[in-house]
Amino acid sequence: MAEKSVSAAREARNNAAPSPHNFHDRVAIPFQLYNSLFLTLPFKTIHETGTLLPLLAKACEQGYEKKHAPQEILRRFRKEHLGDIDDKGFYDLLFQFIQYIERQVVLFDALEDAAFEQIHDTAGPGTVPALKDKAGFQANAEKLSETLANFRLRIVLTAHPTQFYPSQVLGIITDLEAAIRDSDITRINELLHQLGKTPFYHSEKPTPLEEATRLVWYLENVFFEAVPRVLRRVAKAMGTKEAPIDASDLAHLVQMGFWPCGDRDGNPHVNTETTLKVARLLRHAVLRAYREDLRKLRRRLTFKNVDPMVQNVEEKVRATMRGESGAYKKADELMAELDAIRALLVEEHDGLFIDRLDDFRTKVKTFGFHFANLDIRQDSRIHKALFKKLLPQLGLKPAEYEAMPIAEKLDWLADAHKLLKGPLNPAKIENAVERDVLEVLREIKTIQKENGPEGCYRYIISNCRGAQDVFELLALARMVGHKGNLPFDIVPLFETVDDLAEAPEAMRQLYDNKTYKRQLRARGKRQPIMLGFSDGTKDGGYLQANWSIYRAKEELTRASREAGIQVVFFDGRGGPPARGGGKTHRFYASLGNAIEGKSLELTVQGQTISSNFGTVRSAAYNIEQLLSAGIEHNLYAKEETTLNEAQRELMEELAERSYQAYRKLKSDPDLLPYLKDLGTLDYYAETNIGSRPAKRKGTLTLDSLRAIPFVGTWNQLKQNVPGFYGLGTAMQPYERHSDLQRINDLYEASPFFRALCDNAMMALAKTFFPLTRHLGKHPQFGSIWKRVHKEYQETKRLLLTISKKDSLMADSPAAQASVELREQIVLPLLTIQQFALACLRGEEEIPKGIPRRVFRRMVVRSMYGIINAGRNSA
Repeated sequence: MAEKSVSAAREARNNAAPSPHNFHDRVAIPFQLYNSLFLTLPFKTIHETGTLLPLLAKACEQGYEKKHAPQEILRRFRKEHLGDIDDKGFYDLLFQFIQYIERQVVLFDALEDAAFEQIHDTAGPGTVPALKDKAGFQANAEKLSETLANFRLRIVLTAHPTQFYPSQVLGIITDLEAAIRDSDITRINELLHQLGKTPFYHSEKPTPLEEATRLVWYLENVFFEAVPRVLRRVAKAMGTKEAPIDASDLAHLVQMGFWPCGDRDGNPHVNTETTLKVARLLRHAVLRAYREDLRKLRRRLTFKNVDPMVQNVEEKVRATMRGESGAYKKADELMAELDAIRALLVEEHDGLFIDRLDDFRTKVKTFGFHFANLDIRQDSRIHKALFKKLLPQLGLKPAEYEAMPIAEKLDWLADAHKLLKGPLNPAKIENAVERDVLEVLREIKTIQKENGPEGCYRYIISNCRGAQDVFELLALARMVGHKGNLPFDIVPLFETVDDLAEAPEAMRQLYDNKTYKRQLRARGKRQPIMLGFSDGTKDGGYLQANWSIYRAKEELTRASREAGIQVVFFDGRGGPPARGGGKTHRFYASLGNAIEGKSLELTVQGQTISSNFGTVRSAAYNIEQLLSAGIEHNLYAKEETTLNEAQRELMEELAERSYQAYRKLKSDPDLLPYLKDLGTLDYYAETNIGSRPAKRKGTLTLDSLRAIPFVGTWNQLKQNVPGFYGLGTAMQPYERHSDLQRINDLYEASPFFRALCDNAMMALAKTFFPLTRHLGKHPQFGSIWKRVHKEYQETKRLLLTISKKDSLMADSPAAQASVELREQIVLPLLTIQQFALACLRGEEEIPKGIPRRVFRRMVVRSMYGIINAGRNSA
C-alpha cells in the first residue's frame, strides 16, 4: 500500500506542468500520499495515532463550525472514538498527536522545498531576468552600470529565538528534500524513520556559541554556494557579448552579516571571550570551505604549470587555517594568486575550466577571510550606566554633565579620554556587562587583524535616544585606546515611535559636529542607521510603526544629503508582517526617491533563515528578489512613486487613527494578563530555543516584554493582532462618509501602501478566531477578545474592498494554498494547546493523580509544531 502511494506521489510530481501556481499537484497531493508512509513505521502506537488523527482533525473542523470550545471538542472526540480509555491514556494520546503533527509539518516543509522551482516563478517578478525585460531598461544602461558599482545588499543572520526546529531536524529536512526530488522511496522511508526517533524539543537552552555554530552551518552549506550563484546570474543577465561582466567584480553586491555572540543586548551570556571565539570560528569555516573547493579544482586543473600553482594555493590555505608559516596574511594575497592562475589558463590552456576557477574567485572576493561581518550590539543604557561611573575620574559630577548643552557636551565627550592618565583598564570595572563593553571595544582591533577590516566594523547602539548616546560610545572607545577616528561604524538604532520622530534632529547634531565629520570622512562619508520594526510595531501598532519608519527614512535621507553623507538604512526585521517581515522585496521596491536606496540591509532570523534561506535554491531566489528590489528602486524610483501631498495627508490620518485604536487596546490593564493567562506568553522561556532571556530585567510589562514572545503569543492564539490591528478602525470613517475611494486610489497608486496592506492580509490569513471564540464570554477577558475580533472582521472586510480581491492573498495562490493547508495540519495541535491552557486556568478539571506539569508540558510541546508550521510566525 505504501509503495503504491509513493509511486502515485512520484507520478503527481512528474506529470504536473512547471508553473508558479502548481502547488496542488506538486505539494498538496504528494503530501497526502507520502503522509501514508508514517503509518508503516515500526513504532509502537503510531498506526493507532495516525488512524485517529484524521478523525480528530474532522472533529475539530466540525466542532468549530458548531461554535464548540476546544475542551468540548476533545471531550466529544474522546467519548465517540476512544471508548473507556483512562485519563493517563488519553493525555498520552494527545502527546502522540503532537509528535505526529510535528513530523507532518517537517514532511510538508520538505515537499515545498523539493517543489521550489515549480511553485515559484524563477524568471518572474522580482528576478533579474524580469528586471531586464522591464520597460525602459535599455534607456537606463548608464545608470545600471553606476548602480551595480555602488549598490550593496547586506543580509545579517541573527540568533533571535524564533527557530523551533533543532539542528538535527533541519538536517533531516535537507536530506528529505533531496530524497523527494529523486523520488527515492527507500531513502524517504529511512528518513521518516529517523524523524520518528529524533526529539523535536530542546532539553536545555543553547549557549551563544552553540547558536553561532548552527548559523555558521548555513554560511557553509547554503550562502557559500547561493551568493556566487546569484552574482553569476546577475553578471550573465546584465553583461553583453561586447562588454561581459566578471561575477567576481560584483562581489560587493551581496555581503553577509552575523550577530550571534556579537549581539549582547539583553543577553548576559555573551561576552568578549565568546565574541572572539566566533570570529575565529567564522574565519576557520570559510578557510575550510575554500580548502574543499580547492580539492575539487585540483581534480580539473591538472595542466602543465597550472597544477603546481593550485597545489601551492591549497597548501597555503591549509597553513592559514593552522596558523603555520607560509600562511596568507590577508585574502587579497590569495586573490592575487588566483588571478595569476586565471591568466595562465587563458594564455596556455584555452581557458579550459575557467568557469570553475571564476566561481572560486567570486567566493574569495565575496567572503574574504571573515565569511561574514560580525556586528557588535549593546543597549545605550548599559553605556550610560558605565559612563556615569566613570564621571568622577573625568572630574565631573553627574548633574553637571546632564546640564551641559548638547553641542558643548558632544565636544566635551570627544576629548574626554584626554582627562585620563592612560587607557582604561576594563579589569577594574566590577559589573561584568559594563566591563564587557570596554573589553569588546578593545578587541575589535584583534578581530580586524585576524579576519580583515571586514571582519568586524559595526557597533550598534540599541535603544538609541540621540547624539549623546553616539558620542558616549565614541568616548568609551577612545578611552580604551582607539586613537583619532574609529576603525568601525557607530550605528544608532532607533526603535520607538518617539525615537523615530527625534532621529533626524539627532543625526543633524552629529553631522554638524567637527569630530564626527572627521569620523565620517574616514568611513567613506557613509552613515549606517538601524531602524527597528519589531519594537516599533509593539510600541505603536502596525500601520503607525511602518509609516513612522517611512517618514523617518525620508527625513534622515534629507538630513544626510544636505550634509553630503550617504545614509545606509539597516532594517531590523523579523519573520511575520508584525515584525517587518512578509513580502519584504515588495516593500523595498516600493520606496520612492525621497528615501536613500544605494544599500539594502536587513536582519533575518530563526524561522526566516530556515524557510527563506534554508536551501541553496530558496536562498538564491530570495537573495535575488532582494537584490532586484534594490536595483529596481535605484533605476526606476521617480517623483511619481513618492507619495504626493494629498497621499501623505491621507497616510497621516490613517496612521494616527490606527495608532489611537492600538494605543487604546495596549493601555487596557488586562491586555498583559490576557496574553499571560489565555496565551503562551509565560511558556516561551520553557521552550529552550535561545540563549537570550525572554524579557528584559525587572518587572514584566509591555515595555520590557520582547517583541518575539509578544508577536509569537498572538500567533499561538491565532489572532495576530500586531500584524493588522487598527487598520479597520482607521478606514471606517471614510466608508461612513462615502469616501473609501480615496483609500482605494491610494492602494492603486502607492506601492508602499499596497505592500503594507498585502502584508496585513497575510497576517489576517493566518488567524482563526473560532479557536478562541469561547473566550468572548470570559468574565475578565471577554471584552478584549470581542474588541480584537471586531477589528479583525472590519480590517479584513475593508482591505478586501479597497484591494478589490475576493479572498486574502488572492494574488499569491501558491502562498495562499500553503497557508491554508498548513493551518489545517495544525488545527488539532491548536485545539490540544487551548485545552491544556484551559486545564491550567482551572476551566477544565484536572483528574486526580495527574500533575499540572503534564499540561504545562503539553502547552510547550504544542508550541513547536504551531510555530514551525507558520514558517514566518515569530
